Amino acid sequence: MSGRDLFCQPRRIRRGAALTLVFTSVLVAGAATGSFPGTARGDDNEGAGAARSAARHAAPTGGEDVQKAAADALADGKSPTEAAERAVSRSGDRWGAVYSPGEYQEFQEALDGQYTGVGLWARRERDGRIEITKVQSGSPAADAGLRKGDRLRSVDGKKVDGEPVTEVVSLLRGDAQDAPAGTTVTLGLERGRRTWTETLRRARLSTDSVTVRKLPDGVTVIKIASFTKGAGDDVRTAVRQAPPGAGVILDLRGNSGGLVTEAVTTASAFLDGGLVATYDVDGTQHALHAVTGGDTGRPLVTLVDGGTMSAAEMLTGALQDRGRAVVVGSRTFGKGSIQMPSRLPDGAVAELTVGHYRTPSGRAVDGKGITPDLQDDQVDQSDEGAIARAETVLSGLGDAP
Repeated sequence: MSGRDLFCQPRRIRRGAALTLVFTSVLVAGAATGSFPGTARGDDNEGAGAARSAARHAAPTGGEDVQKAAADALADGKSPTEAAERAVSRSGDRWGAVYSPGEYQEFQEALDGQYTGVGLWARRERDGRIEITKVQSGSPAADAGLRKGDRLRSVDGKKVDGEPVTEVVSLLRGDAQDAPAGTTVTLGLERGRRTWTETLRRARLSTDSVTVRKLPDGVTVIKIASFTKGAGDDVRTAVRQAPPGAGVILDLRGNSGGLVTEAVTTASAFLDGGLVATYDVDGTQHALHAVTGGDTGRPLVTLVDGGTMSAAEMLTGALQDRGRAVVVGSRTFGKGSIQMPSRLPDGAVAELTVGHYRTPSGRAVDGKGITPDLQDDQVDQSDEGAIARAETVLSGLGDAP
């Protein structure tokens, strides 16, 4: 499995709750993030899984029981949060969640592209060892001289071999202690025959949700890790700066979702207006539309896998249904439900499912996912192999999408 110490798994995950990534309305304000589960691609980190948008309004229909349980608990001198968690659990809502005020604030910051950590990406090898796969430039880890390929042996004295990357991420961030920027974490490391310890000071860092690179043949690869604020504009800039007539590979593998506004803006980079998705909230139908002026002539391939979720699935479905992209990879996760939050008496936030979205052609995504035009499970295993596969598909598209 791979990941980085950017955005942590919400503590709710470590309390044994279900996955909490969600798709939410583009019309809402505020923000919260979900967790990034172990996926077919194995990515799991503090940040790649960023996010979802969240409303600031009254409790959604179906949330009355949760609100009542919280209010009754407060009147009895008990914990409204704990009462709400029990009510959500009884509801049978797979995506229902209760977050503390601190968690909710952390999620909001995450969608602004900020996080507290040391700047490491890592993965678990087949033998259980944790290997650093990337070090963020300018981070505490980079300043300490850590490198790609170094082995992470322990965090604050706890051996991490064989541990899920989510747990390693939690240790790096100091979630159990709610460790803020400025606190220290001691890493046990190995490089070749050398073993040593390094004490790093956690810092507030910025994520790179969108990364762009040019291939030798002129193809532009745009990788979107999550739809944090500004991601859509970054994609539009990358498309405008791509060589004239050259193809684009839009890599959504491991993208756990994010702000729907950013997903719609991304769709607008490739579409000349028109429908992106429809969704219902408590039975009321709504529609999301791209703005006009997108690049509709450039060949486009979208890479997906089992970790492509939520708003990333919405974008994939729109580009596929509109005939704008050839989708390559394995079936996506299938997260097409909508959650909306409400405040509890003690400041915590409860969320329940209130609706679902559909692709432009009317396809439901929840529990089904998006089936690629060209199914290739190998895209889950090899990054360069997946890009090469996408290049091959692009070469057959010529000058048409």
